[in-house]
Amino acid sequence: MTANGTGGGGTGAGGEPESSDSLRTFGAFVQALREHAGLSREEFGGLIGLSKHTVTSIEVGRRMPDPDFVERAEPLLGNTGALRNAVRHLNRGLSWASWFRQWAKKEQTAINLDTYECRFVPGLLQTEAYARALFEERLPPLSDEEIDTQWTARAERQKLLRERPNTSFSFVLDEHVLLRRTGGPEATRKLIDHVLEVSQCRNIEIQVLPLGTGVHPGLNGPIQLLETPENKWLAYGEGQGIGQLISDSKLVSILQMRYAKLRSQALSPEESRSLLLRLRGEL
Repeated sequence: MTANGTGGGGTGAGGEPESSDSLRTFGAFVQALREHAGLSREEFGGLIGLSKHTVTSIEVGRRMPDPDFVERAEPLLGNTGALRNAVRHLNRGLSWASWFRQWAKKEQTAINLDTYECRFVPGLLQTEAYARALFEERLPPLSDEEIDTQWTARAERQKLLRERPNTSFSFVLDEHVLLRRTGGPEATRKLIDHVLEVSQCRNIEIQVLPLGTGVHPGLNGPIQLLETPENKWLAYGEGQGIGQLISDSKLVSILQMRYAKLRSQALSPEESRSLLLRLRGEL
């Protein structure tokens, strides 16, 4: 069992982005191309729909470029393909806090991913509005730039759901995480729509643990489990400013037992969809 350092809290499940050598190198390359093209940061940003502040953040390695950045920027910076080639070498995993990177790396190749969450909707299922509502209330407060970086990193991680069709994803959500209406009724409505859409994927199963369940194995907190291609099971725990990758087979077995019980106590996927639709209608 390993525990790595401290982060800035786990709001939204998944560590906090931080700068890395690959981000700084990519940013310096963007800056060199921009200056060679004779564009100021303000001019360049205006042409690709970004503020001067955001361009600065990318160039100094504080912000992960969003997926569309390269396609918008390449024609303005010589259209040689150099930027597209450079972004392929960008180590996006290093945008996560050190204590989350081990787990994030394991996620990329997992054949099974199981998640029980009782604090908020898991990061892999969040919409931008919901995630930003969480980020905006974090303490100590985040700057607008940091919030943008947080969301970009989260959106990148969410690609797992689209790019891993042979991975089996299971989510068990406490009903109260939806009743909290984080971000307001409209944000909650869009969140539920998104969860319903994701649940249509054949490799993704989403269940809701109803309020009336009473005593259940999740009262000790969230559970994250994954199975590696070598059929080894690992777990991850996250709390106030710390994350922990758990490899001890005895503890992992206990968490598997608890997760299996949670799934049996939760509504079936079909019943969960009906509940989500009802909750949406009540907004």
